[in-house]
Amino acid sequence: MFDDLSDKLNLAFKKLKGHGKLSEKNIAAGMREIKLALLEADVHYKVVKQLVADVKQRALGKEVLVSLTPGQQIIKIVNEELCSLLGSEHEDINLDGENPVAVMLVGLQGSGKTTTAGKLARLLRKQNRKPYLVPADVYRPAAIDQLIKVGAQLSIPVFESDPKMDPAAICQEARIEALKQGCDTLLIDTAGRLHIDQELMGELVRIQSEINPSEILFVADAMTGQDAINIAKAFDNALNIGGVILSKMDGDARGGAAISIRAITGKPIKFIGIGEKLSEIEAFHPDRMASRILGMGDVLTLIEKAQSVVDEKKAVELEKKLKKNQFTLEDFRDQMVQIRKMGSFSDLIKMIPGMGQSKQLKNLQVDEKEFVRIEAIINSMTPIERRQHNIINGSRRKRIAKGSGTSVQAVNKLLKNYTQVMKMMKKINKGGMRGLGRGMLPF
Repeated sequence: MFDDLSDKLNLAFKKLKGHGKLSEKNIAAGMREIKLALLEADVHYKVVKQLVADVKQRALGKEVLVSLTPGQQIIKIVNEELCSLLGSEHEDINLDGENPVAVMLVGLQGSGKTTTAGKLARLLRKQNRKPYLVPADVYRPAAIDQLIKVGAQLSIPVFESDPKMDPAAICQEARIEALKQGCDTLLIDTAGRLHIDQELMGELVRIQSEINPSEILFVADAMTGQDAINIAKAFDNALNIGGVILSKMDGDARGGAAISIRAITGKPIKFIGIGEKLSEIEAFHPDRMASRILGMGDVLTLIEKAQSVVDEKKAVELEKKLKKNQFTLEDFRDQMVQIRKMGSFSDLIKMIPGMGQSKQLKNLQVDEKEFVRIEAIINSMTPIERRQHNIINGSRRKRIAKGSGTSVQAVNKLLKNYTQVMKMMKKINKGGMRGLGRGMLPF
């Protein structure tokens, strides 16, 4: 997401940074490029107009013209204005009220409501809530079955909806059942339509009045671009939505909807869906998103991802093993599995400041299947082979290759890389970074 916009904005910034001092003419030219970049990213024209005007006004002030680094000052101003546009601070789901509180997910058909319901249920459980999934879409074939499957995947209870029942009645009965099961949060997956119609809105208003939800979240497909903004306004007019979840952000390199929707509707983006897996959802932090858009990384989200998958006790044990040079292939596999849980390697690189702007890293094609092959190779080894790689001779390598569905060459490559890492760790343990440096120098 935002790849095209980040590239174009950074090109504009590069030109501005090329001037020791900035004149009104330089700034006007830079603003034109920023304006075009935003419009091409499908950002709403009213939002672009306001953003450019605000940046230009500040850019022509003393904070830029008298600065020793005027180009960097403009980047700082764009970052601040973009952050303000996106909402300044993260707003969480409103779960105030008597248990079980209800959260309604609304939106058009195909926007990703059902999957998002599962993602939110998983998130809430991590926050020690007890979610209860409610399929209230009685029109779409297999909608109820889909949510039941999502619940089974997550081991989260799902209300057994009857397709012949009225959706408002389903929600009422689900609340009674949730109380019996000790659940404190209803996540209601409502019906959608291909287009907004009075029948749909009437049904949603009826559910709202019967259930009195603490939160109504509009789920928008980010790939619909500016259409998502108009649809959000229609849902808000009927239901007074509390916030927005942008789904399928991984499929939209432009990101115009994310930048525009808050400014036009006045409703905060609370979460973004970044993939199809039930773990692939992120809380929306305007400051972090502004930083990502400008190619400046997102260290806080990277740290949060790491903390969510790392077992602290195992991390301490691993540190001891590394110091004693006892890092086995089993440990190597476990670490790789944890890194894969954080997301794709390419996405993780972009979260490191400066890395997203590196041409070499940006064009780096990471074969995610390679991690699967490595895991298969290590899994095909016996426990003693994983702990003592030196015993892996020719016949063992053939057996491991056959068992993992790979080749002897792939097994050799893994063992060679592992041995090199172990040598490097040994040098670090002996002489710190100086020891590592000596080992890498040809003299």
